[in-house]
Amino acid sequence: MAGSAEVVILGAGPAGLMLGNLLLRSGIDCVVLERASREHVQQRARAGFLAPHTAALLARHGLDEGLRKRGQEHSVCEFRTEDGRFRLDYRLLGKGEPHTVYPQHELVTDLVGLFLGAGGRIHFDTEVLDVTGVEGPRPSVTVRDADGRSAHWRARYVAACDGRHGAGRRALPPGAVRRRHRDHGVSWLGLLAEAPPSLDAVGYATHPRGFAGHMARSPEVTRYYLQCTRGTEVDDWSEERVWDELDLRMRAEEFGPLRRGRIIQRAVVDFESDVLEPLRHGALFLVGDAASLISPSAAKGANLAVLEADILARALADDLLHGDAEGLDRYSERCLEHIWRAQEFSHWMIQLLHRVPGPDGSTSPFQEGLRRARLKALRSSRTQQDWFAENYVGV
Repeated sequence: MAGSAEVVILGAGPAGLMLGNLLLRSGIDCVVLERASREHVQQRARAGFLAPHTAALLARHGLDEGLRKRGQEHSVCEFRTEDGRFRLDYRLLGKGEPHTVYPQHELVTDLVGLFLGAGGRIHFDTEVLDVTGVEGPRPSVTVRDADGRSAHWRARYVAACDGRHGAGRRALPPGAVRRRHRDHGVSWLGLLAEAPPSLDAVGYATHPRGFAGHMARSPEVTRYYLQCTRGTEVDDWSEERVWDELDLRMRAEEFGPLRRGRIIQRAVVDFESDVLEPLRHGALFLVGDAASLISPSAAKGANLAVLEADILARALADDLLHGDAEGLDRYSERCLEHIWRAQEFSHWMIQLLHRVPGPDGSTSPFQEGLRRARLKALRSSRTQQDWFAENYVGV
């Protein structure tokens, strides 16, 4: 399986597949190496909210057929709080832009099919063991296939789109980058239920027992979130307890019952954020979760990944096709501007929706007062609503 390519891409998530499709359309030889099977990649349930900029990028490059057929426009948030509930139609606020609801595994499936259909190369079931020589002209990527055989890929550039624990980050020598990290002290039990949506909006509920969230994925499937204590295991909560707690925190008795169904997926997410600076070391570029990890509180992760892939694809094309390296030199700076803005809004959302426990497990009365003040401002101030709308859909 050894070979060579102008660009070797590590990881077949949204970042790697977007980058591969854009490079292929520019006539640049590339290959994607993915540890998991194709079936697993195409079934991984992740975020489902695409920002307007993401949808526009997909359309501009002819990658949006599935999105146009199955994506659903969405623009309403409903907040359920101690002081009642209120709704925001953010399509009528800020820049007047909606989200598109399109499950990430469907987008990944689309991008895999388009890439392979255009003659692209993806090697699934291929573990990247090491990346070396990134300071020189021809880096080497060592891989192992499903049968345990090792091989090497040579490249001009390597794009690490393989997440925070991937080989791309591991290839960085000590001192090559600075890591900015924060543990937000919040955990979610994420749930996927075979149940029709109970709201025609994204639901954010604050409650003395913790946050609860409702996000439609399709007419038959809904994603829910429950704030839980750190250290919770995925099976600690029975289905009955999950639904009873969702009813309580979303105030179903006051605002209407939730439609129940079989829970088909569970995961516990500990809220952490980190950003690496810079996002380049020699011929190695960090993209998506390999570049920065962001909390799921504002659905920015996949949208940042697509944006960064587009920036890198244009920079690689300028260098490889026209000998202009300016875009590669500015890649890190350009991406970090978007990353930090997204991190700031994500942090604001965490503080808006959660009682964040301190080191002793208790919630500061001062912080709780600030949280309620933010919610009241969001309910009553058009200026605050416009700011929220612009940042909620933007990257």
